Amino acid sequence: MKVQIIYCHPSQKSYTYEILGQLKSNLIQENLEFEVSDLYAMNFKTDMSEDEYEREGFVNLNLSIPDDVKNEHQKIEKSDCLIFVYPVWWSDCPAKLKGWFDRVYSVGYSYGYDESDNNTQKMKTVPYGIALCTAGHPNEFLNEIGIAESMRNVMIDDRLGKRFIKKEMIILGGTLNKENVKHKHMEIINGIGKKIKEYCA
Repeated sequence: MKVQIIYCHPSQKSYTYEILGQLKSNLIQENLEFEVSDLYAMNFKTDMSEDEYEREGFVNLNLSIPDDVKNEHQKIEKSDCLIFVYPVWWSDCPAKLKGWFDRVYSVGYSYGYDESDNNTQKMKTVPYGIALCTAGHPNEFLNEIGIAESMRNVMIDDRLGKRFIKKEMIILGGTLNKENVKHKHMEIINGIGKKIKEYCA
């Protein structure tokens, strides 16, 4: 089984980086192979070029896909599970991760493909996808004001959508008082490897 982590945070001093470390430890403990796409460390380009827009907007599949996007496609194709690790900023993921979806979910690959066209690669259906995000506010508050549902609708129903067989969103809330929630969060992280084995078997 192969796990691809798409990680998005600019600081190694962040709680989100701590969560990444705990996740990696859990996957090692469960003997799961994994790779991390650290979008900030990679300096992943998130702005769509004019050529990319023309390919997307006009469904011009004759225009080429940039190499950095192809590299992400290859990682997806090798994976049984994708885990998106990021903080909640203004009720959504950081702009850099949004840009990853804008560019990597290219036409002809993740949507708008022609089943009869053998020249373009269609995105595989991934067995398991997880949106794993840290949030300052407690989960109860995010549920009460509707933000949790909104985030799930966007990330799970749209961005992951039918591209994944099993998918879930895990919100690690309450990080403004992280010492009060770290133990609970660690228990959640320590159960992820077993879920991957169950859902991807």
